[in-house]
Amino acid sequence: MEQRQNTFRFDRKSFLIAAILFIIEVLIALYITDNFVRPYVGDVLVVILIYYFVKAFFRIPVWPLAIGTLLFAYLIETLQYFQFVKLIGLEHSRLANVVLGNYFAWEDMIAYTVGIAIVLVIEPRKAQS
Repeated sequence: MEQRQNTFRFDRKSFLIAAILFIIEVLIALYITDNFVRPYVGDVLVVILIYYFVKAFFRIPVWPLAIGTLLFAYLIETLQYFQFVKLIGLEHSRLANVVLGNYFAWEDMIAYTVGIAIVLVIEPRKAQS
């Protein structure tokens, strides 16, 4: 009988990467008001943050985790298209508007894709070192 590998674990390195990215995201949100870093770099970094946060707690192969993270980001962006925050009655909630967003942009979809592409370039190299 084949023994299943435990998928739950704590990976300190991935958690540290996620924590650093979270701090960078907060700093961008609080102090950057330009038209490039805040909207585009922030969106690239957020999918990398989500990837490493999940990786910190679950043993999932690179490709499935990367694709799942990208699909999750696409889902959130699609919910913005349908004004989900307004549909559920949270349009006045600053937290809901920040976490879920409130307007759809194709550029965000591209930024998420770029972020996951970066993960896919970095991850195989990390495994070899």
